[in-house]
Amino acid sequence: MKRKALIPPGLASVFLWFLSLLFVSLFTALFAAAAEGQSGPAASSPQGDAQGGQPVSYASMTQLNGLLAQLEENSKSTQADLVKLRIERWKTDGASKKANLANVDSIQRNLQGALPEIISQLRAAPEDLPATFKLYRNLDALYDVVGSVAEGAGAFGSKDDFQSLSNDLSGFENSRKQLAQRIETLSSAKEAEIVRLRSDLKTAQAAIPPAPPPKKIVVDDNEPVKKPVVKKKPKPATPNTAKPAAGQSQTPAAQAPATAPPAKPQ
Repeated sequence: MKRKALIPPGLASVFLWFLSLLFVSLFTALFAAAAEGQSGPAASSPQGDAQGGQPVSYASMTQLNGLLAQLEENSKSTQADLVKLRIERWKTDGASKKANLANVDSIQRNLQGALPEIISQLRAAPEDLPATFKLYRNLDALYDVVGSVAEGAGAFGSKDDFQSLSNDLSGFENSRKQLAQRIETLSSAKEAEIVRLRSDLKTAQAAIPPAPPPKKIVVDDNEPVKKPVVKKKPKPATPNTAKPAAGQSQTPAAQAPATAPPAKPQ
């Protein structure tokens, strides 16, 4: 059974578009915040998902829920068919049996662990391109391994086992086709979003007033340096003593007469 390549146009550039979207969104938010700072805070948008606050359309959610429900049902059917296999009874050598048993174990671990986790991530962010592409790659790997086991069942096992696994493989192929179409649709929408954000960025840049030119200070290197002014200390005040005139001697101050002793009584 040959594996059909299914890579939608433009799938290789999905991540480049996504990174460009994040880059333009960041600068648009910065310029918009600067422009709105003068006019007050803007009103917050109502409902929105994790991808830039944009709401998910009803048609997109319906498509994704149908795709994931079909994938989960196909996963349960594949696990049940793998349990019924009797690879030890296949008419082949031991190395081939061992390789097919390892493939069956790998498929079961993926269907029970990795696939449910990726589906949960995609339900939380329905239009997230990395999560969508991650699921696509996982389905691509599952298709290869399930196809290998189905080929072994057709060559060495029973017809019933081959028919059951062929139906499971067709289910994975159908889910992969739908997912590839969804990736292409989301890529086109993200590219249109980048164009819109670039236009918003130009509008926000035009709304910001230009910054005033910086003041220039001219320094004259030839101007002489001014010496600091030294303040003189005041002289201490001297006592004001009058000098005697020439030819006159300075007489001491007159002393008060001594009082006579009291007379004795006769």
